[in-house]
Amino acid sequence: MTKKKGTPARIAVIAGSGVSIAILHHITPHSSLLWHNVFQWLYYLPVVYASMCFGLWGGLGTAALAAFGYIPHFLEAAEHTPDLVPVQVAEVVVLLLVSTVTGVLADREHKERDKLQKTTEEVRALHRELRDSVERLRRADRLAAIGQLSISLAHEIRNPLGSIRGAVDILNQPQTSDDLSREIRSIIEKQCARLERLVSNLLDFAQERPLECREIDVAQSIEAIVTLLAREAGMKGIELRQEVSRDLPRIECDRDQIEQVILNLALNAIQAMPEGGQVVLSARPEGSHILIEVRDQGRGIAAEHLDRVFEPFFTAKGNGPGLGLAIVQRIVTQHQGMMSARKNEDQGMTFSLLLPLERRKVT
Repeated sequence: MTKKKGTPARIAVIAGSGVSIAILHHITPHSSLLWHNVFQWLYYLPVVYASMCFGLWGGLGTAALAAFGYIPHFLEAAEHTPDLVPVQVAEVVVLLLVSTVTGVLADREHKERDKLQKTTEEVRALHRELRDSVERLRRADRLAAIGQLSISLAHEIRNPLGSIRGAVDILNQPQTSDDLSREIRSIIEKQCARLERLVSNLLDFAQERPLECREIDVAQSIEAIVTLLAREAGMKGIELRQEVSRDLPRIECDRDQIEQVILNLALNAIQAMPEGGQVVLSARPEGSHILIEVRDQGRGIAAEHLDRVFEPFFTAKGNGPGLGLAIVQRIVTQHQGMMSARKNEDQGMTFSLLLPLERRKVT
């Protein structure tokens, strides 16, 4: 049995109450039968308390001491009222039985509590071990991601730098004509702009802007994006459609960042449809969330690449830094939402973002 806190104080309470009851019992005149009965019943209090605190042997020991303290009164009763002796003997026996039953039950409870405490400590140890393992895995994942990011970034930077170096070599040749010089300078400007876009996208990906959340109407945001892209889409023979539920609730989010997500997905859809077609921007309630989808009729993404579309620097288009969808996913995750991509049954892709109506408070 586990040693309990405050054991001396409990022993003092048991001993003090037992002695007090015994003294009151012995100084009370024998003729006051009612008070003697009350004191006999009061003996149960320290006995039961001792059984609950210290189990079977604690209860039996206290009951034995109570019975021992009861002996003088028992002898006095045998001399003056012998008819009450069997009743008093039965009272002592009942006192011992009560202490035994209470002690046995208390021992069982103590064992179960000790077992539960041991199990709790084991679970806590397992939880700490699991938490440490998860943290080690996270560190390993971060290191692997940094390595992959470094390789991809070096590859993205090397190509335009190679083009710039080759262009400079041509410019340094004395026989380079003016027309060729202008063409070479144009190439240098384009490659520098490419590097600038790469750095800007990398900063957008690396720097997590704090959210400025407020309630917004998603339907209005989708309508504004469709209006913004209507001319560009029309020039490429693409029809932009909206499918927004009438009962769409407002959501708590950062308007600028969520509109950036929807705009990026819509632009990707337009770029994926060189032969024209239809892009559908839809929104509907999903329980405590809103589901926003951008569906196109483009060439789609190969099945083996679907699991990688949100990875930094991965692109299935063959150009661009491949950070757009990674930035989109980071923004959605920051909003406590989820991002997914799937191939349509007929053709094209559907990108979905599931956003909560209200963000959970993070402590």
